Amino acid sequence: MAETKRQLGQQEKVYPEVFDLRAMPKQPEEKKPGQLPDSMIKQFFEEGYVIVDSFFQKEELDACRLAIEAIVDDLAQMLYRGGKIKNLYKEYGLFQRLTHIEEEFPGANILLHKQGQLPQAFKDLWSSPRLLNVVEQMIGPDIMGHPVWNLRTKTPQNEATTVPWHQDSAYLDNRSYEVLQVTAWIPLLDATRENGCMEVAARGHLKGKVATHQCCWGGTWYVMLEEQEMEDTLDVDMKKDVVLCPIPYGGMLLLNNMVPHRSLGNISNDIRWSLDLRWQTPEKSVGFYDLKQGVLMRTKDNPNMTVNWEDFNKIDRHAEAREKVSKAFPQDEVDEEYDTYHPGSMDV
Repeated sequence: MAETKRQLGQQEKVYPEVFDLRAMPKQPEEKKPGQLPDSMIKQFFEEGYVIVDSFFQKEELDACRLAIEAIVDDLAQMLYRGGKIKNLYKEYGLFQRLTHIEEEFPGANILLHKQGQLPQAFKDLWSSPRLLNVVEQMIGPDIMGHPVWNLRTKTPQNEATTVPWHQDSAYLDNRSYEVLQVTAWIPLLDATRENGCMEVAARGHLKGKVATHQCCWGGTWYVMLEEQEMEDTLDVDMKKDVVLCPIPYGGMLLLNNMVPHRSLGNISNDIRWSLDLRWQTPEKSVGFYDLKQGVLMRTKDNPNMTVNWEDFNKIDRHAEAREKVSKAFPQDEVDEEYDTYHPGSMDV
């Protein structure tokens, strides 16, 4: 059986052919709705990322915004009932409200992250036929949603939402080191340098290797990939290969799970909300420490299948991770409802 112990980059075998241009499937001669030009798919495999400036319909993302407003309201009501905040801050909108809640209850963004609510608007976006058509261009017709999806909130001037350099597979067990996992990073407003857009170390995926990460960065749970390690192990030139990736509302950044990336600090006045959604082929391990499996979205024989969200939602991955961590590292009892400790996940 494959070794599943987390070793943060210690691996004997490397798999460049899984992540570089050799892994690019044969592209369809006749494009399905939403599919990208061959040149963009080629860039994904050659550079490790590709920016799609305009892809989603306004209605798709606006529905996600409304869903987030409901999630924030649920959080505010919970904290208010528990006496943690004295004001619901209903007068503020999506891009300010959580900031004010955080001023009264630092760590509110972590509570929101740990709740892991998957509203219908997120499901619709994750499994939308046009988006799956693009994923099919990168991994083929058999597509499974990875169990690690995330709603991100980057409140202004907040260390806990500024994410250091990392490769996504460093958050997973060693079985993920030989699996191509595609991420769509989708901002819910224009993502800019000022509000903390992404940076990518282009071509850092070509070794097919997870470099050695350090844990943990600052006062957070994030693993960290040092720049010298990136240069020595992944042949990244930090002066030439780092690419700033501003993404307009309606666009997305597609990432190879081996490419190093980070998000910048938010020095604007607005919260930078984003979604990261992931897919891979279903026959491979998701590498998530056997805590939760993925959700099948499409197969070659059944491209229009009904996604079984009910079974997927039965397991709370955050609760499973907390239980595993608490067994390994016993700690004093805490009020779980208001506990701002987080055992970690893929973070951008």
